[in-house]
Amino acid sequence: MTTEKSDSTAEPTQPVEPRPPEPDQTGPETVSPTGQVTGAARARVAQSGAYLTTAQGARLHDTDHSLKAGERGPVLIQDHHLREKITHFDHERIPERVVHARGAAAHGVFHGYGTAGEVSKAAFLAKDVETPVFVRFSTVLGSRGSADTVRDTRGFATKFYTEEGTFDLVGNNIPVFFIQDALKFPDVIHAGKPHPDREIPQAQSAHDTFWDFVSLHTEATHHTIWNMSDRGIPRSYRMMEGFGVHTFRLVNEAGDSALVKFHWKPKLGVHSLVWEEAQLIAGTDPDFHRRDLHDAIEAGAHPQWELGIQVFPDTPEQAFDGIDLLDPTKIVPEELAPVQPIGLMTLNANTTNYFAETEQVAFHPGHLVPGIDVTDDPLLAGRLFSYLDTQISRLGGPNFGQIPVNRTHAPVNDMLRDGMHQTAVHTGVAPYRPNSLDGGCPFLAGTDTAAFVEVPVPVPETRKIRAAPASFSDHFTQPRLFWLSMTPPEREHVIAAYTFELNKCQVRTVKERTLEVLANIDPELCAAVAEGVGLPAPAATVPLVAADPSPALSQLGRTWPTDGRVIGIVADPETGLDGVRRVRQKILDTGMTPLVIAPTGGALDGDGDGDGDPVPVQRTYATARSVEFDALLFAGAPPAAADAFGARDAKAGTPAPQAPDPRVLLLLTEAYRHGKPLGGWNGAEGLLAAAAVDSSAPGIALADDATDALDAVEAVLARHRAWDRFPPAA
Repeated sequence: MTTEKSDSTAEPTQPVEPRPPEPDQTGPETVSPTGQVTGAARARVAQSGAYLTTAQGARLHDTDHSLKAGERGPVLIQDHHLREKITHFDHERIPERVVHARGAAAHGVFHGYGTAGEVSKAAFLAKDVETPVFVRFSTVLGSRGSADTVRDTRGFATKFYTEEGTFDLVGNNIPVFFIQDALKFPDVIHAGKPHPDREIPQAQSAHDTFWDFVSLHTEATHHTIWNMSDRGIPRSYRMMEGFGVHTFRLVNEAGDSALVKFHWKPKLGVHSLVWEEAQLIAGTDPDFHRRDLHDAIEAGAHPQWELGIQVFPDTPEQAFDGIDLLDPTKIVPEELAPVQPIGLMTLNANTTNYFAETEQVAFHPGHLVPGIDVTDDPLLAGRLFSYLDTQISRLGGPNFGQIPVNRTHAPVNDMLRDGMHQTAVHTGVAPYRPNSLDGGCPFLAGTDTAAFVEVPVPVPETRKIRAAPASFSDHFTQPRLFWLSMTPPEREHVIAAYTFELNKCQVRTVKERTLEVLANIDPELCAAVAEGVGLPAPAATVPLVAADPSPALSQLGRTWPTDGRVIGIVADPETGLDGVRRVRQKILDTGMTPLVIAPTGGALDGDGDGDGDPVPVQRTYATARSVEFDALLFAGAPPAAADAFGARDAKAGTPAPQAPDPRVLLLLTEAYRHGKPLGGWNGAEGLLAAAAVDSSAPGIALADDATDALDAVEAVLARHRAWDRFPPAA
């Protein structure tokens, strides 16, 4: 964030206009409450004027002292400024979301490829159509104040402001869900939330009530194994897939329909944290994902995702290759139905105000446009009710669509009137149809005028029943497919996640029942977790199915762009800064972010080489932690800094004489065991030796020249980590 410089530390006294948004920030488009473009600058909806005023615009001369009867007298009830200021403060907060309370968001644009025309007539999918979007990422279980890097499902909700109305694609970073029917949604959330007696643990599933539920309700098995995989702890929102979860129905201009599943594919690839990183980050920087998203956009490293669809015939069975498309606990492997790209989304602007935009944005799966319709997925049916009901509760009434971030960019003439927070000023006398007093307006549209018409799907003769189809009853084939599709390192992480979570449970029967579920996925998985929790491994109770692995489910085995990755450069005043300068500039030139780490803040300029500008320092040995970097470069072996003693920085302990700074050794050893690429020059091999790190280990590059070390590190970084540094057992 840029800041204005001042030569004085005193409070400014010369009136100035309110500060404008930063270059990387924007706000909602200035459309009216009824979707009409106003043409007003976005600053027109921000605060204006250089002087403090009341909410009604009256200028104030004092906001530090209540109105009293004398300097020491009682406060007077007539103090309207006190009443207005305190009353508004008392009502600043609105109810946080029951789920997805912790979120971060950004503005962007969606560019249609035109490749969806065969299956959908939606105008925003046409070739070269540019549509504004607003995207909110979130965790599911935690409160607004919880940490970003907890093991949890992430929300991936996109609001398309199309010319035909608003379309909301409200999905997750996991393509399946815990339940098949919305009637069970309160149960799974109640089980995952903190225990009601003590309100702990926060934002995590490692407790008895969660595992009690999912081990009894085995349709949750598929989602649970995804959550126990690396998908549950993404490296960044920018490196996270998104899924529509449900099957949707698309219709083209000819009226032909097809069934589809939506996918968001990140241009940077899908990457994750390792578990120790996630835990450390939750303490050192609980806003890690939020900060990463905003910093990337501010730096111009705009995140991008391709929107793709898997397309299936719209048959009466609504199934594909034996997979029931209405079951939200099932996927269709991409090898059976490839994902076809239909557009590109770029997030290019941060929000201006968190509350006005990120907190008040209201998504709803029922916000559809012509060409996109829902199916009879029983979980989706409940969401169509629940989201609308939730917005009315959170945002104070039925007019939440008039909040600026929620305003459609299409004209609105809905005949809906009044209600709390009505900000439109309607005209006319006949908000009903039919009418003659308003000339018959508003009129109904036909299919030739872009009307939204539900696809007339035949409904077979049947009877009311509370039941699920037989095809919903297979709860183990796809979890086994997922397990078999993981590479050995990923399997180790799944084993470790189940072991960690179950060891946090207190009730033995919950652990035993979960092991019975794991036995029905894979005996190796079950045996390894059973050993970790100290219980016998049970036998499977259902036949283990044969399943061909789906490589698309694995995050490993490919290379990806390194744009926006954060590289730490460890230096000190005695280091020759020529290499630091050159490698720092090359990191910038390649679209990554360099952060120089030194003994103190300020700048490094004491190398005595007489060449080059001072090198700015972004982190110190005391403030840096390995988890905020994707890779580390070491410009030598820096000695202990002046603050390297335990009374000032517990990480330092008691450094040995002539040894490298212990905080730098901690950076090195943590990054090493997290599989991160490491590089060095100018005697950095001494640092590795002091840390007892094998300099010939995979992902370590020592070179005579700083830029050569960077090149080797970047090659490893394209695979995200040095995965072969620690051979797996699984």
